[in-house]
Amino acid sequence: MTIHPDSTDSFPASSEEWRMFVAQSRKTQHDLLERIKELNCLYGISRLAQNREQPLGELLTGIADLIRASWQYPDIACASIRLGDTRHNSGNFVRTRWCQSSPVIIEAEECGAVEVCYLEERPDSDEGPFLREERSLIDAVADQVGRIVAQRRAEEQMRALSQELIMAQENERQRIARELHDHLAQDLSLARADLERIGGSLPEGGPWRAQTGVIAERIGTAIRSIRDLAYGLLPPGLTELGLVETVLAHCEDFSLRHGIAVDVFADGLGGVAFDFDTQINIYRLIQEALNNVRKHAKASRVTIRLLGSYPNLLVRIEDDGCGADMDRCLSQAGRTKRMGLWSMRERVKLLGGKISFRSKPGQGLHIRIETPLNRSSNEHA
Repeated sequence: MTIHPDSTDSFPASSEEWRMFVAQSRKTQHDLLERIKELNCLYGISRLAQNREQPLGELLTGIADLIRASWQYPDIACASIRLGDTRHNSGNFVRTRWCQSSPVIIEAEECGAVEVCYLEERPDSDEGPFLREERSLIDAVADQVGRIVAQRRAEEQMRALSQELIMAQENERQRIARELHDHLAQDLSLARADLERIGGSLPEGGPWRAQTGVIAERIGTAIRSIRDLAYGLLPPGLTELGLVETVLAHCEDFSLRHGIAVDVFADGLGGVAFDFDTQINIYRLIQEALNNVRKHAKASRVTIRLLGSYPNLLVRIEDDGCGADMDRCLSQAGRTKRMGLWSMRERVKLLGGKISFRSKPGQGLHIRIETPLNRSSNEHA
């Protein structure tokens, strides 16, 4: 087919029409680029919100920077997110008279606002210098911010409640352990001693003397069981012997009871001053890890490493067991009766640390715990 120069099928008929066509094409392209920026803004906010470890203040500052870059004139735009009396600003924020804002609503209450300002005057558009689409965008951003803040607050409340639960549980364990060890076990020991003294006064070879011996032995067995229970609730010597020695004693006892070899290595902990809460929580983490090995891992050996690497304490626990699908286990930890992994995560959060689990079926389980480390003031530099 021959295309003649005067054909009007593909091109505007006049130069005016051509200029209008080019202008419309440029406007369409500009509008598409603006919509892409808006979509990138909303997607970027969702991506930032997925980082649960990032503090809320840093997250909101990152959102403010995303907002600034998403408006029609990003070079002269700035943004701020206000929650109560606190502002989280983009780096260049100055409040000007060219301002667009949208309220942040949390639980039907206005708690702040998202604001976008231009640092220089720009031609009027749909809402001052702002586009109609930018009104929709800022409202959507404010809605997202409200949802993110509400979710973070709910998570913080749940974390605080779970930590209070752990501390209450620990306090109750300590109370019961002291009651068992200091009262019940001692009372039974005195009763056994009295019984043995009575038995010793009975005629040699008589039936009552033999019976008192049997009863005394039963009481001795009960005393040992009670002391084992108290030991599990509150390990003796934790404050006197220290964390490492107490962990060694527990691991030796665990190996004898369950036939699973446990190797313990400690390094870099000289001069480290642990408070009791840190010691008992690290001890509980190791205790819970060994319980999981006993119940689920089918392992023959466990290796525990405690490493003081200032400013952190590293605890690594590895077994040669059957392993597990950790994504599935962790997702179910809070919804099932298997609360071991959940409680370990909450204890580490209580210490202000981090915990990670790495495992595959048939390849054992590797646990890595990292918590802040305090060193005593008399340690040499």
